[in-house]
Amino acid sequence: MREHGVQHESWGPLAEGGQGFFDNPVLVDIARAHDKSVAQIALRWLIQREIVTIPKSVRPERMAENLDVFDFQLTDDDMARITGLDTARSHIFDHHDPEKVTWLGGVRFDT
Repeated sequence: MREHGVQHESWGPLAEGGQGFFDNPVLVDIARAHDKSVAQIALRWLIQREIVTIPKSVRPERMAENLDVFDFQLTDDDMARITGLDTARSHIFDHHDPEKVTWLGGVRFDT
């Protein structure tokens, strides 16, 4: 999409912690190797892929942790291992579920 001037954005980069995200053995292993948290590894993976990340947190310590991702680099092997985790499905909700798509289409925001 870059050739069309579109910047990819990840507005839920930590999958809301669902589906055992923070316990994933691959992510835990890479996090230990870099002395970082799983969240930091996930954010760094996105940053190295030039994807804008917008992690959500209300805890000051996690906000600080989310910003502390610029003092290390993932190796090519790390990047490949994380890429290999892709299931092509959302960890938050199923975009292929007709009921969910209908619900999303009906959401209205009053301003």
